Amino acid sequence: MARFLKEFKNFAVKGNMIDMAVGIIIGTAFNNVVNTLVKKVVMPPLSLLTDGVNLSNRKYVIRPASDSAEEVAIGYGELVEVLIDFLVIAFTIFVVIKMINRYKKKAEDPKDKTVETPKEIELLSNIERLMEEQNRYLKEKR
Repeated sequence: MARFLKEFKNFAVKGNMIDMAVGIIIGTAFNNVVNTLVKKVVMPPLSLLTDGVNLSNRKYVIRPASDSAEEVAIGYGELVEVLIDFLVIAFTIFVVIKMINRYKKKAEDPKDKTVETPKEIELLSNIERLMEEQNRYLKEKR
């Protein structure tokens, strides 16, 4: 039991649990932003294209409601809205990751002098340059 608690403490203290919590919180907030974006920005113009019909209310009725039974319907409008949500989220995440990768690649480029190169990258770049010089020297010796 003591070993288990020690492993959990290491897990929590080393940041894994904190990183997960931050990711979940940001993801939840991001979900709210995207839902509002889709419902208040994307869907109103789409409803104009469909003569003001609210997509979330669109359904295919299999059996109409009667005194003895409830309506049975396939709510395809909600599916369309969820798919639009998904596409907006996927596109937004794609754009954000693309920007992050661009800045990351620029920061890791040892030839780019506009951004200060991290020491690890600088050392690896120096080692690579020295190895290339050594290889040229050894080829010349043969």
